[in-house]
Amino acid sequence: MKITVVGAGNVGATCADVLAHKDAASEIVLVDIKEGLAEGKALDIWQSAPIDRFNTRTIGVTNDYSKTENSNVIVITSGLPRKPGMSRDDLIEVNAGIVKTVTRNVIQYSPNAIIIVVSNPLDVMTYQSYLEAKLPRTKVMGMAGVLDTGRYRAFIAEELNISPKDIQALLLGGHGDTMVPLPRYTTVSGIPVEELMSKNKLDAIVERTKFGGGELVKLMGTSAWYAPGAAAARMAEAITRNQKRILPCCVKLEGEYGLDDVFIGVPVVLGKHGIEKIIELDLDDQELEKLHESAKAVKETMEVLDRLG
Repeated sequence: MKITVVGAGNVGATCADVLAHKDAASEIVLVDIKEGLAEGKALDIWQSAPIDRFNTRTIGVTNDYSKTENSNVIVITSGLPRKPGMSRDDLIEVNAGIVKTVTRNVIQYSPNAIIIVVSNPLDVMTYQSYLEAKLPRTKVMGMAGVLDTGRYRAFIAEELNISPKDIQALLLGGHGDTMVPLPRYTTVSGIPVEELMSKNKLDAIVERTKFGGGELVKLMGTSAWYAPGAAAARMAEAITRNQKRILPCCVKLEGEYGLDDVFIGVPVVLGKHGIEKIIELDLDDQELEKLHESAKAVKETMEVLDRLG
């Protein structure tokens, strides 16, 4: 198995490092536009192999997509962060151009690859990659739900002073403040979380989750990378190992949940063919209304991309 990670910044390098330590592929190629950056980080990861005892070979290249040939999975982390004075539309235009070019380049050498998009704004960048790749919706997906549920579960574990390993949770919708955490589907070793903490505390955790990315930006002055990198790696590993994991991913809906032609986070089964099944939950009226509100916000950003052509 071969995985390519495009973008050797904090998120991309973390993703490559996590995948290598898990031996999730025989080879990982790290690509970046900055001369020497991918080569250096890939070499650094490789030199940890004898220490941490893994076999995955990591290779770095500067803008040489021929080295990515026959990749099974492509993780796209490329893009610019939103800068002061930059509007949402400006960010979409800049990063859409980057994601479009990257997708075209990787598909040229790996036409059967499965693509995982991490670039922001996540939902609309997944849409852009889908348009350029011209692949089935099952082979182009966005990473957001795994990260968002990770934050949600971490906050619950902290509040209850328990292991995060015992927490199962789901979260739907767009990546941002319109996301839809589902307390009704959140359990701790099978125990409904609502039996273990008050509604007020759980509501506060839900709100903290919605703005989890912003909290980290305020603390560090930049966006997160450990959890996003690990989340993308979790998805890639589920594909290369054919694990049939049920994970929330951004995918194009075609009638599911009463939504059509919108890229939004829902639970799916991830395996060697990519998205092997989209799971439709039996949502109550309030949950479904929130999901549709989130989809409306995502659709607006997709329409910005459409106007840009």
